Amino acid sequence: MQKLQELLWLWAILGFTVLPAVKQFLVTMRRKQIVAKMEAERGTKVITMIHRQGTGILGALMARYIDLNDSEQIMQEIAKAGDRPIDLVLHTPGGLVIAAEQIARVLHAHKPGVTVYVPQYAMSGGTILAMAATEIVMDQHAMLGPVDPQLNNLPASSYARVLREKDRNAIQDDTLMMADMAEKATNQVRKMAYDLLKDKLGDERAGQVAAMMTEGRWTHDYPLHVEELQELGFTVNTQLPAAIWELLTLSNAAQTKLMRAADPKKAPAKM
Repeated sequence: MQKLQELLWLWAILGFTVLPAVKQFLVTMRRKQIVAKMEAERGTKVITMIHRQGTGILGALMARYIDLNDSEQIMQEIAKAGDRPIDLVLHTPGGLVIAAEQIARVLHAHKPGVTVYVPQYAMSGGTILAMAATEIVMDQHAMLGPVDPQLNNLPASSYARVLREKDRNAIQDDTLMMADMAEKATNQVRKMAYDLLKDKLGDERAGQVAAMMTEGRWTHDYPLHVEELQELGFTVNTQLPAAIWELLTLSNAAQTKLMRAADPKKAPAKM
């Protein structure tokens, strides 16, 4: 009986320590193989930004989003690309405006070109990164989204609407201050979107699309599918390589970095 108990404990230890480590190693190696093959076939530098939502200790919901750690890491990877084009695999719900803008501007300045791959979704800040690309390749059912900024987990455009539709004397001071911040945030994001699009769409159309994407005409999670994006003027095709789906399947939050609990009410402007 004692021998059996010792064996059970051994299996338990292996199950919680050694086997997950081995599995993680094999997954990591497979991801590296896929990336190396893509780079060899296309002559590009492959970068992945794959954000997943999961559960942490005691089942607490943990969220991943674009943050300043991402901007630091992605900028370092872009620098390694040298004179090679970049293939960026995107799967993200969005994140901090400042981080998304920093990454987008560095991508936009990469002269050899950038192809963004979206197997499922790249919403909000992820859409800003897609705007920086030379070409967007999506699954036919994948989606991007509006880029209107969010303050205190509410649309900036909604604060502006309060000012338009309600007597200013009946609005609390903190709401007035948030409306002021909302106007500034919207103008800043609109200008960023225009700057990213004007060389692809021309000045007039870039201004129109930047306004549409930031003015709050849609809900923040409104899905912009391939056809609608093409109507707006984006260069999009649906020839998504199978390797992109495999990368998405193999990737998880633990591989990219530790997740943190998201508290949008305490965060800067998000997208």
